[in-house]
Amino acid sequence: MTIRVNVDVMLAKRKMSVTELADRVGITIANISILKTGKAKAIRFSTLDSICRVLDCQPGDILEWEDGE
Repeated sequence: MTIRVNVDVMLAKRKMSVTELADRVGITIANISILKTGKAKAIRFSTLDSICRVLDCQPGDILEWEDGE
């Protein structure tokens, strides 16, 4: 089982930079990068909520489950 984070896809759709997202959400660029590369082990609901508010999207637009088998 793999959870894929599609932050980069949503950023492209919204024509927004990583820097702008980080500033508006209130997290570091490094943490956005960790999410984008799939190296994050967890995400707080409050952070996910903020990302969804800023990108005007649903959690399912950002998180995608992929069967790893």
